Amino acid sequence: MYFSVIFTVLILLDEPELGLHPYAIQLLGSMLRLVSQSTQIIISTQSVSLANEFSAEDMVVVEHRKNRSTFKRLDTDSLEAWLEDYRLGDLWEKNLLEGTPA
Repeated sequence: MYFSVIFTVLILLDEPELGLHPYAIQLLGSMLRLVSQSTQIIISTQSVSLANEFSAEDMVVVEHRKNRSTFKRLDTDSLEAWLEDYRLGDLWEKNLLEGTPA
């Protein structure tokens, strides 16, 4: 008899960039993208530098209003023109993606 076992791995990271040198944040982003090819990763961050390491398809913006959290995937098509001149974290910093403190 043969048995197959399926393992699902989920990694949750809360602000993994804290205390890291800016160059280390770039390395962290690169490592996370690599690992995400085989593992589900959820990262929460307030770091523009870390957000710049990902694409719009990778990001979900969370808004907390009226005691509720809403999750929104970014509309890549509407951001296309912006992303020609700016990186994702830059757009977030300009409040074009929402996700700002309530």
